[in-house]
Amino acid sequence: MTETPTLMEPMLPDEGNKRLEDLATELVGKASSLASSLRPEVRASVGDLVRSMNCYYSNLIEGHNTHPRDIDRAMKADYSTDTKKRELQLEARAHIEVQRMVDASDIDALVSSETICWIHREFCSRLPDELLWVTNPDSGKKIKVVPGLLRDGEVQVGRHLAPLADSLPLFLMRFTEAYAPEKLSKLRQIIAVAASHHRLLWIHPFYDGNGRVTRLFSHAYLRHIGIGNSLWSISRGLARRVEEYKSLLMQADEPRRGDLDGCGSLTATGLLNFCIFFLEICIDQVDYMASILEPSELLRRMQLYCEDEIRAERLPKGSFDLLREALLAGSFERGKADAITGYKERQARMVLADLVSKGLLVSDSPKSPVRLGFPIDVVERWFPKLYPAV
Repeated sequence: MTETPTLMEPMLPDEGNKRLEDLATELVGKASSLASSLRPEVRASVGDLVRSMNCYYSNLIEGHNTHPRDIDRAMKADYSTDTKKRELQLEARAHIEVQRMVDASDIDALVSSETICWIHREFCSRLPDELLWVTNPDSGKKIKVVPGLLRDGEVQVGRHLAPLADSLPLFLMRFTEAYAPEKLSKLRQIIAVAASHHRLLWIHPFYDGNGRVTRLFSHAYLRHIGIGNSLWSISRGLARRVEEYKSLLMQADEPRRGDLDGCGSLTATGLLNFCIFFLEICIDQVDYMASILEPSELLRRMQLYCEDEIRAERLPKGSFDLLREALLAGSFERGKADAITGYKERQARMVLADLVSKGLLVSDSPKSPVRLGFPIDVVERWFPKLYPAV
């Protein structure tokens, strides 16, 4: 038995909705402004921090509360001896590594079943075996999740009966046809990111991991069309309004509500409302990151931090001079530390070494230029409300 993809129509809200098009236009302008606000080297360091944040909030949506410090330790292969905590650390590391791959790659056929399966395969192949089993709530039977493999059985998510397994290739083919960016205008591409987020969750192509795969896919789609970048994350916004997020997803699952609700099988109003919510979240997160990355304000917070740490004798004098140079210039040669601080060469080297040892300055090799680092200890001071208080 098979089903036809007409069951998930409409794939996009009707054209000409002013609210939706205004949001898409606003997102283009604000995302472009954010991307140009920092030096490339600083963007790279912030990108590492945002990937960790994205992982934290994506896990939180799934009900997995992994402390930012445990995520930080996982990236250093410092795992807990507690089995459950270690599993969550490995899950977090898997998410960060896959997003790093997404951020570093230029995927040609982004909207495709191949890309969706690739994301699932890369994520799940990094998980411990214990996290690759799901239980059928009806039969109690345990099912192994195979990385990158579409499910071969039926699933129900809440009230939603996902498409039959035999029909998944047809549904994913229609997904590709509807959301391929080369077939859409710029504004429709942005709206398609929101619509495809719901429809991919609705298809539910895998036994498990669909939420993470969908959020990583949306991140990749935004990057692909030049709107997203490593400086902001949709997951933070979704997690902070998680009940509304899940409620609107369920509302968009509902069948058409009569002649005034589009002409597809599913509710057009529900899809429109979800798309508006999704784009509002995107804009909110771009605004938030723009506010905490604004150079003069970031410098002010860094200076206050340095003054407090110097008074407590946890940082040497001259630290702020080097950190400010790294923010404003992007990076600097180690041999310039004395000119930047005004100290003798030996004293300047000691200040530089201290900042490197604390991760406040980082480099690719012991002799290469240094750039800003963002260790977990400074996150709350430099980037307030990035996480819940850590």
